[in-house]
Amino acid sequence: MDGRVCQKELPMSASAELVPHAATRSDAIRRVAVTLDRDSGSGALRIRYRIDGEIARLRLPEAAPPQRAAGLWQHSCFEIFLRANGADSYHEFNFASSGAWAAFRFDGPRSGRSSPVMAAPHIECERELARFVMTATVPLNDLPECASAATLQAGLAAIIEDERGMLTYWALVHHSPQPDFHDPATFRMSVPTR
Repeated sequence: MDGRVCQKELPMSASAELVPHAATRSDAIRRVAVTLDRDSGSGALRIRYRIDGEIARLRLPEAAPPQRAAGLWQHSCFEIFLRANGADSYHEFNFASSGAWAAFRFDGPRSGRSSPVMAAPHIECERELARFVMTATVPLNDLPECASAATLQAGLAAIIEDERGMLTYWALVHHSPQPDFHDPATFRMSVPTR
């Protein structure tokens, strides 16, 4: 199954629609879309995740004070993976609607993990009956590999928990029988940095 990725005409903005992994579907979710905007002045990357569906049937925690946390992927969590074009190393960011977040740097796929020192991303949520939007703004200037790259390759993903505690896995594309967001082949979107 292949996701639809479209590059907008504006060089600092891109959008995509995520697709569910075939083994984890939910009839409560009609659509998951993501928009990326790069602010060339501040160096920040704004990631906007939008879920269309029956939002009351999803477990999306209410906002709380932001904090760095582990294991966010065990419940509803929005993710982005960024690597400099052609590099083996990459960064993973996790965002929860509660304001919890995580950031990791990997030397290669699932190897050499560390936690970079960086400012907390800014997370905002909008909740309606049939729509949920979460926007996370990441200060990429704190991450030299991302800040100095001419182009970043991005993998976009979401893990969404329903009212029964079942998880659905969304990404630009899925290549394996089990969801694998660390697969470099899923880093399908180009994000200009300048």
